[in-house]
Amino acid sequence: MSEDARGMRLMTMNVLAPSYADGPSRRAVLAEELKRLGPDVLALQEVTREDVEGLERSGWHVLPHPRWSAEGVGAVLAARTAFGRSVSDPLEVTERTAHTDWCGVLAAELLFPEPLGAVLVVHHKPSWPYGWEREREMQALVAARLAESAAAERSLRHTVLLGDFDATPQAASMRFLQGLQSLEGESVCFQDAWSTVHPSEHGPTFSSGNPLVRQGDMPEAADRRIDYIMLRCGPYGPTLRVTSCQRVLARPVNGVYASDHYGLVADLSLPDHPPGQWSSNHQQRCPSRTGVPRRTPSNP
Repeated sequence: MSEDARGMRLMTMNVLAPSYADGPSRRAVLAEELKRLGPDVLALQEVTREDVEGLERSGWHVLPHPRWSAEGVGAVLAARTAFGRSVSDPLEVTERTAHTDWCGVLAAELLFPEPLGAVLVVHHKPSWPYGWEREREMQALVAARLAESAAAERSLRHTVLLGDFDATPQAASMRFLQGLQSLEGESVCFQDAWSTVHPSEHGPTFSSGNPLVRQGDMPEAADRRIDYIMLRCGPYGPTLRVTSCQRVLARPVNGVYASDHYGLVADLSLPDHPPGQWSSNHQQRCPSRTGVPRRTPSNP
């Protein structure tokens, strides 16, 4: 658990099933990086039951996704503290998604020390094929509805959404989640942690520079940012601040790449004052045109 009761650290990563590319060596690299980074919340994709057992032996509380492949590969949400209530959906939105190996969304409540308090963490893993954006749109709708209903039922103040979304920021499913367009008459808004901190950086998480991409079953894939950590916005924007966001395991460790994806880690904290309220600090309230400088956020 983070020592700062006002914040938390989250990590998401597609870790590539251990049956590929020297899985034991890659899992050893991942385990060491988890110790170094010390996330409070962890969303992993392409894990096995053995991976789950290893996480539990290391002290993680683990919630599996609702669907797993016939080979025993799936996704999990893990945390250093016990989860509260949870809800999931297998995302079988069309006939062809009903016959894919695995996809799904899982939302669970985590209770952090005050003043942060209760947070709803949503791990989303939609369908992966390139030509299935229609399915990803429908799955994004399901995930958004699940997040909204779970947060409302428990009156939770904060919601974070993370995972391997298999879509670039320009895709319709991601535009919907970012509040840039509606789908089927509905709209939501989640702020993307990476673009908040790195607005001019592409930041691919599935890259041709990773030899495991060229070695794998998508050898001609262009660089894509498809892994995300996002913050739910209320009428006045996100209820949490992104203090840092970084790619991790983007380079080999002792010659070993941990996965064909890079991981993503974000630190979130409470803002200086609640959204929707003016600060009592006169300088922060003054418009910039008065000549009084606004507070400049520190660099991550």
